[in-house]
Amino acid sequence: MNNKSAPSHTPVLLPEAIKALAVQPGGRYIDCTLGGAGHAAAILDKSSPGGQLLGIDADPKALEAARERLQHYKDATLLVNGNFADLQTICLKYDFFPVHGILFDLGLSSLQLNNAARGFSFQQDAPLDMRFSPDQKVSAADIVNTASEAKLAQIIRAYGEESHSGRIARHIVGERPLKTTRQLASLIEKTIGRRGRIHPATRTFQALRIAVNRELENLESALSQAVDLLGYEGRLVVISYHSLEDRIVKQFMRTESRDCICPPHTPTCICGHTASLRLINKKVIIPSAAEVKSNPRSRSARLRAAERITEQEDCSEVIDEPAFSTIVRTRGWRKPVMLQKIRTVFFAA
Repeated sequence: MNNKSAPSHTPVLLPEAIKALAVQPGGRYIDCTLGGAGHAAAILDKSSPGGQLLGIDADPKALEAARERLQHYKDATLLVNGNFADLQTICLKYDFFPVHGILFDLGLSSLQLNNAARGFSFQQDAPLDMRFSPDQKVSAADIVNTASEAKLAQIIRAYGEESHSGRIARHIVGERPLKTTRQLASLIEKTIGRRGRIHPATRTFQALRIAVNRELENLESALSQAVDLLGYEGRLVVISYHSLEDRIVKQFMRTESRDCICPPHTPTCICGHTASLRLINKKVIIPSAAEVKSNPRSRSARLRAAERITEQEDCSEVIDEPAFSTIVRTRGWRKPVMLQKIRTVFFAA
């Protein structure tokens, strides 16, 4: 049940995400990018009765809106203002593990895009901010006005995949200080011209946002942490919106679904790596034409999913009856013989 007074939010690839997570009654789930809580509300609906959800968001304003929308589920939710780069620390603090599923929806929320003062968009003039959290020290204005020309070019090229990064960086340095989104967008348009429907400043704004919030570094760290928080058969689902994110997710899942990651010409395996995931969708899932038509912001979305697996020797081991907390902290919850016991605990909650 959604709170009708909550801000409007259309979750992307919602049925596909719920299916990929294999949401079940009594399950325990983490939404690492709570945003408008559209996915979270659907997870709580599907996991009722007995479902539990930990929602994390770096943006305190988004968290307030999500809390309002999830008011009906307040007894089943734990909402935390934090960055998913600290995923494991948050879960340990609140004793929220193991879990049946973890979701990352890496797109900006409507709340952030529609708030001109946040500086994420150049559709309206606003300060060059772009921080997910006001507690972050570095803003887009800091980078634009203090970084060297070489550093600016590197950021715009690496994070925006912008072929004109050098020219853009040179003109930014020549026109500093730049204080607002419109100033920067106009400068870029004058520098490289405008072709087609996409504004020429789009890639640079993406690059600055990624750099300000350390999005790619945080994603790599969080994915590794997520695997260790999943119980046996737990699902990891990630929705990304540009090629840099999707590349990281794709490579991570492929690597973790293989036993050996040695270079192709290595005669004998020396890495000792064992698979921790099984790919659910080997082909990336994209929005339907109908969804793109009704929600144009979904057009670039890509969903990938994987399931937690265990080493073969864990599948036959018989476990005595130690305390549940001991089983959790020694990762005994990954063993298939513990699965029914864990489910019993969740259903009883």
